[in-house]
Amino acid sequence: MRVRTLAVVTAAALAVAGLGAPAAVAAPSGLSDDFNGDGYRDLAIGTPKASGGTVTVLFGSASGVSPARSANITQNTPGVPGTSESVDKFGENVTSGDVDGDGYADLIIGAPYERVTGKADGSVTIVWGGAKPFTRGGSVLTAPSADAHRFGEGTSFADLDGTGNLVVVGATSFWSYDGNPTQDGALAPEVEFLPENVRLDGVVAGHFSSTDGSDYVLHGERLVDYSTPYVAQLRGGPGDIGSSYSVLAEGGDPSATRGAAGLAAGDINGDGYDDLVTGNSNAGQGGSFTVRYGTAAGLPAKGTTYTQDSPGVPGTDEAYDSFGAAVAVGDATGDGYADIAVGATYEEVDGRRSVGNVVFLKGSAAGLTTSGARSVHQATSGVPGAAEAGDHFGSSLRLRDIDGNGGADLAVGASGEDVVPGGYDDGAAWVLRGSASGLTTTGATAFNATDFGYPVVEGRKFADVFAR
Repeated sequence: MRVRTLAVVTAAALAVAGLGAPAAVAAPSGLSDDFNGDGYRDLAIGTPKASGGTVTVLFGSASGVSPARSANITQNTPGVPGTSESVDKFGENVTSGDVDGDGYADLIIGAPYERVTGKADGSVTIVWGGAKPFTRGGSVLTAPSADAHRFGEGTSFADLDGTGNLVVVGATSFWSYDGNPTQDGALAPEVEFLPENVRLDGVVAGHFSSTDGSDYVLHGERLVDYSTPYVAQLRGGPGDIGSSYSVLAEGGDPSATRGAAGLAAGDINGDGYDDLVTGNSNAGQGGSFTVRYGTAAGLPAKGTTYTQDSPGVPGTDEAYDSFGAAVAVGDATGDGYADIAVGATYEEVDGRRSVGNVVFLKGSAAGLTTSGARSVHQATSGVPGAAEAGDHFGSSLRLRDIDGNGGADLAVGASGEDVVPGGYDDGAAWVLRGSASGLTTTGATAFNATDFGYPVVEGRKFADVFAR
């Protein structure tokens, strides 16, 4: 495809090891993704496919984000445990939370293919936030048992019993850590709950029920004659994690999903319970997404499924659109109801194949509404760049308020974007601002790996992962 350069804010070479991060001038905010304590949420980006993996953090501000205010973290960053190796997949998943209780969010990074001598593969690295974030080093957790392979395949940090709890899943294991986690502090669920032929890819925490604390949705695949998607709910509050377990969807069910980009949670109808959104890019003709509304009793067995042929949903349900390849939930309008963004990574735009598109739909007291729905792509006025074949715009998504205006901003990844001459799937990211009317392209920004000083690597797929 044609190579081009994205329009970005010019960045100085300050983005190494947190040296460009602004220092906090007040008490830390306590926000779960505010690494420098300045009161603005930050944007963490995982790129696990290049040189062992990297994580890039852009610090939020009233003017949004810019590569000039950022930090690059790898396993070669001073103070970060380990050594960057090509197979590690450092940044395969990224989350955050105040792990050490100092008021600053800490960065939590999974590397499920890390090789650890004498142990099952995989690790989770915690890099400490602070007034000068990511300069105090970090700590690492490795597999607590010999069979916990791909430890760090998924991570979540949530309030389970009044304090933060880190949850880590491996291919066939689930571990919980109370408070500031230590290597010998891993707790397994009370009962064996995973079927023998299920392999996990990730975990999403949420207040899906009246359980005292968070419940967990696990996702992955069931391996029988062939691989099929699998989604289940693990219930339980303090002291009884694993006391209740139920399969929500698997196989050909359109509400089943496989990859981490296809699950998100938030309160869409404002009733105090988190709702679960699952995208299935292989369902039906061109893909779909499903909404399950949380209740006092938990998530229902069935949800409401939408395609691009559903009334009011922008677009047309066409073969191979991959609608639902990525989903995100967050309140872009600031009205108290979470909204939904859905990626259709193979959507044709202006006659060009696989450009990609993002559909935005609003939440309300009645649940998801198609009133005011819109679609956004690289041919949309105000979005930097151009619609080109094979870009896969919408391959990763995140909705969080990073400019502090009360509305969540949409981060969008395009895994197939070619940026440099001779590049192939370099990848790039965009941020579109939230507003009272929904998403706006006013002030939209875009950036790619070269803006952070990364060398050109074929197939890097920058911004393959956004922190939850």
